[in-house]
Amino acid sequence: MQLVRGIHNIKLADHGCVLTIGNFDGVHLGHQQIITALVNKAKALNSVAAVLVFEPQPQEFFAPQTAPARLCRLRDKYNLLAKLGVQRLICVNFNAKFANQTAENFIENLLVKKLGVKHLIVGDDFQFGKNRQGDFAMLSKAGQAFGFTVSDTHSFKMADCRISSTVIREALEQDDLHSVEQMLGREYSIIGRVFHGDKRGRQLGFPTANVLLKRQVSPLNGVFAVIVKTAKGEFKGVANIGARPTVAGIRQQLEVHIFDFDENLYGQSIEVIVKKKLRSVIKFNSLEALTAQIHQDSEQAKQVLA
Repeated sequence: MQLVRGIHNIKLADHGCVLTIGNFDGVHLGHQQIITALVNKAKALNSVAAVLVFEPQPQEFFAPQTAPARLCRLRDKYNLLAKLGVQRLICVNFNAKFANQTAENFIENLLVKKLGVKHLIVGDDFQFGKNRQGDFAMLSKAGQAFGFTVSDTHSFKMADCRISSTVIREALEQDDLHSVEQMLGREYSIIGRVFHGDKRGRQLGFPTANVLLKRQVSPLNGVFAVIVKTAKGEFKGVANIGARPTVAGIRQQLEVHIFDFDENLYGQSIEVIVKKKLRSVIKFNSLEALTAQIHQDSEQAKQVLA
């Protein structure tokens, strides 16, 4: 799948596509239904199936302190969309200049001149342009003027519940991993590159692979039984997701102790599949108490994963 980073990198050869626009955070079943419609429409029009996303996401730009946790990184989003048949991912830098352009400019310059959209699929509540002046009605009218068609996305429902990234985050906060799996169409996992930590886990007898979470907040917090996918295969383990209060941890990160594993993972990408929550993150009065709890967590995780 082609990745176009920034409007300035859209080439003449990229002109002409069937397009959908959104965050697509998590690429859940609702998103997957939209992408299936997108790919089918692109085939019918003998065109390219394209998705336009924003980095940072608009909420992260306008209100970074209260923006919701990400369900997946851009790299994960790219891989998930590629598997669904998307041929082009256009990643637009959402900055003050882009946010302040008029809705008319967004349509004429980006959708028509740059991308040459043949058909557009967006939610009927989609708003864009300065002060959110643009809406679905404006796009439909512009389509008639510029020669592209527009259709709206219908919310994908499961047991009378609308599937959305927000609902999935709420389920994660409630540790309802079963509902999360049903809405994503797969088990929830965190993917990231292993970095050098402070080696404290190794000093305690429990070496960990550390993954820095890109966002300041995680949709999950606590200690979990996990399955870890590495280049060497799949392994069982126990993971701490969130801050580390006992050792004055501030930034959010994922620390996973992999059972019966002694390979070097630094710089490698791993996928940590979250299976079950064991407990919440708590602060211990001493490293000895923390070590004893890690022993207990490890044994419990092994029982859960047996």
